[in-house]
Amino acid sequence: MPSGGALRPNISIVVPAFNESRRIGESLTKMREFVSRTRFSCEVIVVDDGSTDGTGEIVRRLGGDGTRLIQNVENRGKGYSVRTGVLSAMGTHVLFTDADLSAPIEELSKLYEIAARDRADIVIGSRAVDRRYIERHQPWFREVGGIVFNWIVRLLLNLNVRDTQCGFKLFHLDRTRWIFEKQTTDGFGFDMEILFLAARQGLRIREVPVRWSHADETKVRLFRDSRRMLADLVRIRRNQIAGKYGDC
Repeated sequence: MPSGGALRPNISIVVPAFNESRRIGESLTKMREFVSRTRFSCEVIVVDDGSTDGTGEIVRRLGGDGTRLIQNVENRGKGYSVRTGVLSAMGTHVLFTDADLSAPIEELSKLYEIAARDRADIVIGSRAVDRRYIERHQPWFREVGGIVFNWIVRLLLNLNVRDTQCGFKLFHLDRTRWIFEKQTTDGFGFDMEILFLAARQGLRIREVPVRWSHADETKVRLFRDSRRMLADLVRIRRNQIAGKYGDC
């Protein structure tokens, strides 16, 4: 919570960033322009995940008022960075978005309106609900791989979410902070874990289509990271069976 009587922002925007010097400046400009014309009060939290290309320096130079920079001493992973940003957020809601803004920041308005209308605890931007919203597709093998992977996630975790991996999700912070405190996955598989924990506790989850465009410089490597996420998937299930999530 803000201290010293400061007003709590409506939304904290958390941006995990690893070696994003080529894109972070443009993305910060787009977010700043969006915030300037929206009715929301926002803060932007960039979590520099041990970058070696000057990402943090660009954020300091271009971030401006309402932007905070958190720097990991070393590269810890997207999940670790998102958790760090969320647990330091001050907003009533918190959005995490990829640094490349594959889903345009303007789509936040859609997620926020649904959160308010349905009193949803979590609103997920999705590529799978209506693929007509995809403006630039991934290569076919990546898209098919993602569809198959999400089918496996739904089957093994009994999770009724069609796209767990889209990097554009909105959370009501007070009602979901505990999920990030329980999160154990530091890599790309963290989305599965936080959604699994939320679903196990009966939180209101809404999934809505968002505009989305594939970015060529994605940090996800299909074969390497797919193996890691499958291992995360198995570990999440084992944690649940072993009672490592407590009452979840």
